[in-house]
Amino acid sequence: MTTEIKPTTSSSSSSVPPPPRWASWVAHLVPLCALPSGLWRIAMAVGIHVGYSAELTRSKFHAPGWGSVYMICLSLLVESLALLTLGLVRPWGEVAPRWIPIMGGKPIRPMAAVIAAGTGAVALTVIGVSQLMLWGQVGEADSNNLSGTALRFMGMCYAPLLGWGPLLGVVTVSYYLRHRRR
Repeated sequence: MTTEIKPTTSSSSSSVPPPPRWASWVAHLVPLCALPSGLWRIAMAVGIHVGYSAELTRSKFHAPGWGSVYMICLSLLVESLALLTLGLVRPWGEVAPRWIPIMGGKPIRPMAAVIAAGTGAVALTVIGVSQLMLWGQVGEADSNNLSGTALRFMGMCYAPLLGWGPLLGVVTVSYYLRHRRR
């Protein structure tokens, strides 16, 4: 006798259609947008030459030292926040995982997720555009700052962050449309 094991679903998420395949792909792109800049910061934090002189890295960024801890923690935080986008296309975006204190196992209110993700998408887009407008000033402020190849490499590492806000916005709209009838 064979017993079929059925996946357990919350009654709150059973009426919600699954995310479209494109939304899942887009959600998976978001952490990849944050990864290059985080790796660039971690490289600088551990002493890999990324274009700044060793003297400037010590004096301005306090690396090695507490600046290194800050840069590594910032990189981990940014990547963790980017990974939260996956919650908009995964079951843990509808019911909090049991291991989370206080919220574990409880349904997530769709509008709370939409408001948080939508606010994040707008903020990230505004920040990205404002930083893009200031990009030309990166090498001008100090003769020890990045220039040439190092500046282009840093730009290539940070440029994908420009996609984070709009991509998060698209996935948020998809999440909202799937949950609006609930």
